[in-house]
Amino acid sequence: MSLPQSTPFASPASIVPDTDALAKISFIGTRAFLMEAPGAFDLANQRRIWALSHALQAREEIAEIVPGMTNLLVILKETPEAPDIVVHQLQEEWKRARGVDLAGRDIEIAVTYGGEHATDLPALCDLSGLSDREVVRIHHEGTYRVFALGSAPGFGYLFGLDPRIHMPRKTVPSLSMARGCVTIGGMQTGVAVLTGPNGWNSIGFAELQMFDPLAAAPAVMAPGDTVRFLPERIEL
Repeated sequence: MSLPQSTPFASPASIVPDTDALAKISFIGTRAFLMEAPGAFDLANQRRIWALSHALQAREEIAEIVPGMTNLLVILKETPEAPDIVVHQLQEEWKRARGVDLAGRDIEIAVTYGGEHATDLPALCDLSGLSDREVVRIHHEGTYRVFALGSAPGFGYLFGLDPRIHMPRKTVPSLSMARGCVTIGGMQTGVAVLTGPNGWNSIGFAELQMFDPLAAAPAVMAPGDTVRFLPERIEL
């Protein structure tokens, strides 16, 4: 994908298509483009993002590729003089991308549901109309896929949460949520990797350290992994 040097910057409105067939592409600074999959927030679109990431890795003009939740950040080595043509070329790559799966590992995480760290379980029960035991059962019976890592080192965004226990992120974050809290944010679930401000909703706690900077493989999770939560204890 060569970068033409003749066309001035086009306005974002003229180069960011947003249809069912094409990815939505937005400027992030002067040399980065965020590609967002159209349609459903699902595994099929994530597999297509993984395929696109693989296809773009060999491009000499690309400095870095950062896969996210059904999106991909493409960072160029230099600011292009023809961003509209770059967008067109990225759209062509998107059209060619076919879904691939990643050969991930199976990860089991022991959880204490309820207890002192489940500060948001009562609110989730109120929102869903379910009992605390029903919420816990639905959560630990799920099978989740790691779509991407981000937000904090080693934090895995997990897809597959039952819609009955979806819960919006907090408008006012908790100021000091503990590392290890098992959380729900919107239609995703995860495990907090750092103690600090957090806008997700905590329903339990996992002792497993999700990120160890001194380990050979610092992050427990990787994109494509399958995750199950095991109810080691239930304190309701």
